[in-house]
Amino acid sequence: MSLPTTAREVRLAARPQGWPTRDNFEIATVTPEQPGPNQLLVRNLVMSVDPAMRGQMNDKHTYVAPFQVGEPLTGAAVGEVVSSNAEDFSPGDLVVHMLGWREYALLDATAARRADPDMADPNAFLGVLGAPGLTAYAGLFEIADLRENDVVFVSGAAGAVGSLAGQLAKLNGARRVIGSAGSDEKVRHITEDLGFDAAFNYKKAPVGQQLAEAAPEGIDVYFDNVGGDHLEAAIHVMNDFGRIAMCGAISQYNEVDAQPGPRGMFQMVSKRLTARGFIVLDHFDLYPRFLDQVGPWVRDGRIRYEETVVHGIEQAPEAFLGMMRGENTGKMLVDLR
Repeated sequence: MSLPTTAREVRLAARPQGWPTRDNFEIATVTPEQPGPNQLLVRNLVMSVDPAMRGQMNDKHTYVAPFQVGEPLTGAAVGEVVSSNAEDFSPGDLVVHMLGWREYALLDATAARRADPDMADPNAFLGVLGAPGLTAYAGLFEIADLRENDVVFVSGAAGAVGSLAGQLAKLNGARRVIGSAGSDEKVRHITEDLGFDAAFNYKKAPVGQQLAEAAPEGIDVYFDNVGGDHLEAAIHVMNDFGRIAMCGAISQYNEVDAQPGPRGMFQMVSKRLTARGFIVLDHFDLYPRFLDQVGPWVRDGRIRYEETVVHGIEQAPEAFLGMMRGENTGKMLVDLR
């Protein structure tokens, strides 16, 4: 494969205040560098946009460093090695890495993880078999301690993480799995396609009311992707000794001012509830076990997954904005081919 002379990348043009807009991004043309010792030049085929990237747009260090104005954004991508100065990789190999938001990536070989095309389509390594899948797995089994016959509630259940969390709960003996989503079509998808026992459209009536109706016997596990009114509702409906895996709070990512916490927090005491936040970066030691268990279920169709794909690096900002608006079903991806 001939090496490129120019390539495009997406940079942060300005930090957003509240909801991001297209003006917060810019497309730049660059000349790809040639790989040095133990480095790879990778042609990115597909890249991920994720809710956590919104936090990186602020000038604040959280569990990852913030994006820098004028510099390319970063995120998960799958690409093809076009030039290698590393013994373990050859041109044509597919790799997963964290230098997305660009057509070509120059990276150290230690920053690449091989993707097996015989296991699944490359896109799957950014979703159901990638960090979102591992997030669902770690949240259910390491954080929430899922047990047989649990009643499980998953918010954001049509997204990349929530859709797998609900399916894994069902496959591992949950008695009832309930999901929330933002449209009637997503509710249909959750119940008819993914096998959730019940689901509701959180835009149609108060979350607390709908959750109580869907879980008349209460819930034992809440997998929280949303925060806000969903977290408050879950605390009110939880059974004694319930467990909350706090994965995200997308309802609050674009708020300029800090939002008040859930009401009724004394129930955390009276019901002896456990709530624990977690970051998938702390659980990559589980990845081989996760792949061994979940990979066969993906191959044989017991786990279903959806993708919303936009095409072209110039559409990457709109893909991110659409994902933040909830326009995706399953994993939002940008195809760069």
